[in-house]
Amino acid sequence: MSVLGILYWLSRLIAIAAIIHVVLDNRQPAKTMAWALVIYFLPLFGVIAYIFFGINHRKERFISRRSMDMLTKRTMVEFVEQGPLQLPATYEPAINLFARQSFSMPFLNQRADILTSGYDFFPRLLRDITAARNHIHLCMYIFEDDALGRLISDALIARARKGVEVRVIYDDVGCWRVKSRFFERMRREGIDVEPFMPVHFPQFTRKANYRNHRKVIVIDGRVGYVGGMNIAIRYVSSKWRDTMLRIEGGGVNSLQRAFLTDWYFVDRTLLSDRKYYTRPQQEGALVQTVTSGPVDSYPEIMQGYLHAIMAARKYIYFETPYFLPTDSVFFAMKTAAAAGVDVRVMVPRGSDAWFVEWASRSYLREAAEAGIKVSLYDGGFLHSKLMVSDDAVCTCGSTNLDFRSFENNFEGNMFFYDADMAVRMRQVFEADEQLAVPLASLPERIHPHIVRRLWDSFTRLFAPLL
Repeated sequence: MSVLGILYWLSRLIAIAAIIHVVLDNRQPAKTMAWALVIYFLPLFGVIAYIFFGINHRKERFISRRSMDMLTKRTMVEFVEQGPLQLPATYEPAINLFARQSFSMPFLNQRADILTSGYDFFPRLLRDITAARNHIHLCMYIFEDDALGRLISDALIARARKGVEVRVIYDDVGCWRVKSRFFERMRREGIDVEPFMPVHFPQFTRKANYRNHRKVIVIDGRVGYVGGMNIAIRYVSSKWRDTMLRIEGGGVNSLQRAFLTDWYFVDRTLLSDRKYYTRPQQEGALVQTVTSGPVDSYPEIMQGYLHAIMAARKYIYFETPYFLPTDSVFFAMKTAAAAGVDVRVMVPRGSDAWFVEWASRSYLREAAEAGIKVSLYDGGFLHSKLMVSDDAVCTCGSTNLDFRSFENNFEGNMFFYDADMAVRMRQVFEADEQLAVPLASLPERIHPHIVRRLWDSFTRLFAPLL
């Protein structure tokens, strides 16, 4: 047998071994089939991609149980000090689920502002940073070295020089293009800066696929931010539509715990002093910060979405930049629509990821055929991630309606169980709808020619891997 023949059969044996590994992992059948197809038809590329991005490390323990208990203890104290809470009967099971699985405690929150553009968000953030007296905690997927990134970093440096504790977490993959000198400058000025899961060899293969996609900011334990915006100049473009929440009150405690958990993850320093938390009040909107990640036993945020869909009686609206839903979420949405619930999904008309857009088109057509009202935002790129239902519950954060957010990324959302907040979130959705085009009005998207339809269906096969 020739050398080429030996190499060929060796590659096939390696591919078969990789496929066996995929099957034995007992993951979702759709994801198993997707990886098996990639490995079988593209052995070299498929095996390498699987090693780097496909091996499931969910069972690995990245943070000790004792450390989690320590980080939770302070939040529990603040939670208990609120006194008894009146939980809405419809959503009490979901609230208890989050509390039991990840110790995500519900708090009464004093104020929540919905910020729908970078022009709203960044000036408010800069004012809050300038007013900081004790600490600033910032976790971002992208912290760009551009005009806006340098403006924010200068503001952080100015507060660090005044003795304010400043801690920054950035995702190592999200900031791949950012030169190390940008973060080194902040470190030299006394800011604690840590990357999330640096992707260096040989550990690259077990880290590259699991990214911290959260956007969480806490200032003095009294002001918090959560949502979809990163720190980059493109987020202040008039063609970029996003949603960020600014909160004051007890809900900041749950955001603080989310950040301090991530900080222990990257720095191995336990921070549980009471100065990092605010004293909860006895009235306000009921809120809960829910985090999820590939190391959790269950995908908590996806469970929250499922519960909201199944509990919806009148309507449930979604905004997401990427629509590649898991089978369970998609089935729940179609079931709700079939039961007469007004289910609406809004996505951007043009995506910033061409392959993801192709893969999502067949999902959107199927959604429309199932009675879900699909609209394409035409006022720019829609990067907003929100859900609102029945003027009773809503959520906003970093979670997209796709496999990656539900299963691979570390995500963070804030859930509100409050009529006033839900109405305001619905009004945001309805305002965006005025700039959207119904999918049903685009014949070329609803009834594409056979080649386009075949290509969309083919790219959909890879949706679980995107």
